[in-house]
Order: sequence, then structure tokens, then C-alpha cells
Amino acid sequence: MDIGIIGAGNIGGNLTRSLTALGHRVRVANSRGPETLTDLAEETGATPVPAGEAARGAELVVVTVPQKRVPDLPADVLDALPDGAVVVDTGNYYPRERDGRIDGIEDGTPETVWTARHLDPRGRLRWVKAFNGIQAEHLITAARQPGDMERRALPVAGDDAEAKATVIALLDQMGFDGVDAGSLAESWRQQPGTPVYGAEAGVDGIVAALAAAPRERPTEFTA
Repeated sequence: MDIGIIGAGNIGGNLTRSLTALGHRVRVANSRGPETLTDLAEETGATPVPAGEAARGAELVVVTVPQKRVPDLPADVLDALPDGAVVVDTGNYYPRERDGRIDGIEDGTPETVWTARHLDPRGRLRWVKAFNGIQAEHLITAARQPGDMERRALPVAGDDAEAKATVIALLDQMGFDGVDAGSLAESWRQQPGTPVYGAEAGVDGIVAALAAAPRERPTEFTA
């Protein structure tokens, strides 16, 4: 696939490493400019680009930036995508550690819904929440072949079944099982502080953790 990655921090960097190793063509961007991504490009073969060009020609885009930086992205950052393209959001809201108070999220809007409203106000793209509850290094070190007893599962939430299936298939290539975590409206079940967040478990464990999630955001993840 042709994949764009917006954000080259810990998650974005290791997604770049994993996906290029699988043969996917990756265009990667950060807030500081493509010249700062030379080492990652040389290591992986990914193409460093300005943020506004990451989506150009992409079949799927991953947005992996701090929650508070979403409004700072160019307003047209996803305009190059055709209607119905898949966008994966890995974002987490950390009001006390990093992001400060974001009223829309504090009012109960799931993080990815909030992000989609900022970057896709016309609602023409298919959004999926994934990769938000796994440590960045585990994207590389925890990958296992199908059937391995230690193979982990990760939750995948979204409103479009086909979009979720695309991401679950990508997870399978990367060495993980995907679990359908429901709609974007239900994606609070995998936000920070929930039982599934950071869980190192197989499919059954992830299903149980999603079901056990309390609706109220944990106090340590509120402003």
C-alpha cells in the first residue's frame, strides 16, 4: 500500500519502520520539516515530505501527533485524499502531562471523534482509532506470527466495517491480531486509563477488557 504517516515521534517512527519492512511505500512527515527525517529515511527507505504532502497519493494515512497539536496541522493536510479514504488516528489525550485542557474532550467527545472534526470537517473520510494503547517499542518487539501463544491483540474502533477490516489486515501483517472495538462513539473504551489501554493480551483478553471499560474518564486523565 501507499501509506502516509503524519507524525514521526515514537509511534510514527516505529510504524514507519514496521510498514516499510513489510514492503509498504511510506511518506512520512513531522512538524519540523523533511530535512529532520533524513536518518529515518535512510534507515527505512521511507520518503520524508512536508506535512501537507503526506496524504498525496496515499491509500491510507496515519495521524500520530500529540492531541494538542491537532489544530496546528495545516487545514488542508488531508485534502489530497479521495473521499472514503481510510485515516487511522493513534491519538491520546493527556491533559495533565502534555496537552492541557481540551474542552471538547472533557465534555465527553471521544478523542478520535474530536480529531476527525478538526481535520475532516466535511466527514468525507473513514476514520479508525488504532495503535493508541501499545508502547511504541512493542510495535517492533512484540510482533508474533499467527498461532503464536504470545501473539497480542489490539483494539480497532471505527464506523466503517471495511475500513476497520483494512486496518485489522495491516495489523495481521505487522504481527498482531485486531479486535473490532465498535464505533468511533464507543472508542472511549480504548482511551488512556481504560482496562484495554496498554493491555498485553490476546483476543479474548482484549474483548474482556473492552467490555469492562467504565464510561467515566478516570480522574488522572481529566484536566
